[in-house]
Amino acid sequence: MPTKTLLIPTADGQADAFAAFPDHGERHPGVLMYPDGFGIRPALRELARELAGHGYYVLVPNIFYRHGPAPVIELPGHIGEEARPQVFARLMPLIEAHTAERALRDADSYLEFLTTRPETGTGPVAVTGYCIGGLLAVRTAAAHPGQVAAVAAFHGPVGADGPRLLSSLTAQVHFGHAEGDMTPEALGELNQALDAAGVGYTSEFYPGTVHGFTMSDTDAFSPAGLRRHWDRLLPLLDRALARR
Repeated sequence: MPTKTLLIPTADGQADAFAAFPDHGERHPGVLMYPDGFGIRPALRELARELAGHGYYVLVPNIFYRHGPAPVIELPGHIGEEARPQVFARLMPLIEAHTAERALRDADSYLEFLTTRPETGTGPVAVTGYCIGGLLAVRTAAAHPGQVAAVAAFHGPVGADGPRLLSSLTAQVHFGHAEGDMTPEALGELNQALDAAGVGYTSEFYPGTVHGFTMSDTDAFSPAGLRRHWDRLLPLLDRALARR
């Protein structure tokens, strides 16, 4: 599985990024994958390689590149409960500094870079994300309705910007929520907003999961949750991108 470390020109500098793609020569549909707040690390690279193995060019940007190359903060090999307070004390200022305005400027650059790679096709792209990356994925899809055909977010605060953002979506949507991330009432309100927007979507709790369930290097990891994530993500991409 070919992989590369790349530099993406942005309005504010250069973002380092990880890319994985199939090892045969034809062009492949592009997928922009936003990491969770812990950033690019072995667990994220493994997710990107797994997705690339299904026929996609997967680009994972360092969303905190303004603060340095990934890993921006030092991370333990396993991010357990004991390590989390110290990690989050260093991480939260980076998340708070990554405003919606910054995120949208970066999204323009990421998509331009992704769609001009010699390995990617000329059709639409997909965006996926984890945790805070899920919200970034939704913002990106809403800002680029003619370009993003599918958006998926997992244990992400996808409703944080309110119904107005959701009403801008034209992409096919899947939201996979941890059971501890919201109440059933909040999920109902989110899904009502998607209905009102006329979005084609699935939005559901993943049984028995807690926030971060896709991340194999955390205590939150759920093998069943990760399998369900692939069971939802791969058909979505196949439908929306049609292997163009």
